[in-house]
Amino acid sequence: MRIIAGAYKGRTLKTVSGPGYRPAMGRVRESLFSRLESRGVVWGECRVLDLFAGSGSLAFEALSRGAPEAVFVEKDPKAAACLARNAAALEAESRCRILAEDVLRITARRPAAPFQVIFIDPPYGESLFSPTLKNILRQNWLAENGFLIAEVEKGLRLNAEKQPGLSLISDDLYGQTRVILWTSSHDQE
Repeated sequence: MRIIAGAYKGRTLKTVSGPGYRPAMGRVRESLFSRLESRGVVWGECRVLDLFAGSGSLAFEALSRGAPEAVFVEKDPKAAACLARNAAALEAESRCRILAEDVLRITARRPAAPFQVIFIDPPYGESLFSPTLKNILRQNWLAENGFLIAEVEKGLRLNAEKQPGLSLISDDLYGQTRVILWTSSHDQE
C-alpha cells in the first residue's frame, strides 16, 4: 500500500493480514483527504488519532501531509509491531505514538489534549463502533471544530445524521465499506 501525497508520497507501508484487517483503499483515502482539505483542514496544525489503527494508513497519510503528531491505538501485538516498523521506515518515530492497548479502555478516560482529526476503523461485525464513539464524545477526545471519520461496514445500523455533538458532512459507500465524516458541533449533551 502506497502513501498518496505529501513528504512520504509513493512510499510503501507494510500491512498485517488476517481476519478484520482492511487497509483503507487508495481511492477511499484520496477522496477522504481531499474532502478534509476542502473543509479547511491544515495538516500542519492537526493532532491525529487513529483508533483500531491496523497498518496506520490513514494516520501515516496525515503525517505525510504535515501533521506534527499521530497517536495510533492498536491492541493486536503483530499490528502494533507493524506500525512501529512503518514509523521507522518513514523515519517518523518522533511524530508517532503507538499504544498497544484496547481502544475502549483508552477512550474511557480523558485525553491530555483533544485531537483535531480522529479516524475510527473497527473490525467489522464486532459492535465496537458505538461504544467507541460514545467514549470519544463523553470524554472530549475531539477538539472543537475537529473532524471524526468512521470507516465501518456497509450494513452497520447507524443514523449518521443524529449523533449528538456531531454534524454530518458526508456518508458514502465504497463497495462493502461505509465512510462517514462528521465535524464537532456545539450541541453536545
